[in-house]
Amino acid sequence: MTVFTIGYEGLDIDAFMSLLAEHGIDTVVDIRELPLSRKPGFSKKALASALNLSGLEYVHMVDLGCPKMVRNRYREDGNWKRYTEGFLKHLKTQETAIADLSELASTSNCALLCYEADFNFCHRSIVANAVRDYCGSDVEHISAAGEHVRIFVGEAVEQQVIRVPA
Repeated sequence: MTVFTIGYEGLDIDAFMSLLAEHGIDTVVDIRELPLSRKPGFSKKALASALNLSGLEYVHMVDLGCPKMVRNRYREDGNWKRYTEGFLKHLKTQETAIADLSELASTSNCALLCYEADFNFCHRSIVANAVRDYCGSDVEHISAAGEHVRIFVGEAVEQQVIRVPA
């Protein structure tokens, strides 16, 4: 089982839908606390409609969004380490949501959605790692830059990152 992640920064809705199709995604799990966007097509209703028209499922998991307090502090200080610590503290209270997401991922080819193109600086990578830790899934980050990143759990190393041309 693989849990995918995707950010829509720099994409229009057509390019986004193409990436989903390329990776065989059938369920988009929106993990934005507030599923709103200034980018056309990426607010909750418009995105759900576009996905449904293409035969894909849209699920919003608000509990896996980053709390406003943590986001605001990051906007003020730009300290990624503090952001990560704040989000992890929140995520530890969301065991049921992680279990629900793990169950969904076991029955559907899911992509976790947030805004940022770079998964290294997005909470979706933290959520994906929590699912990996919960159920042993692999994690793959979809990128519009022509590559995707697979993260495998191994015995010798905690995780191994392999960049694979798309």
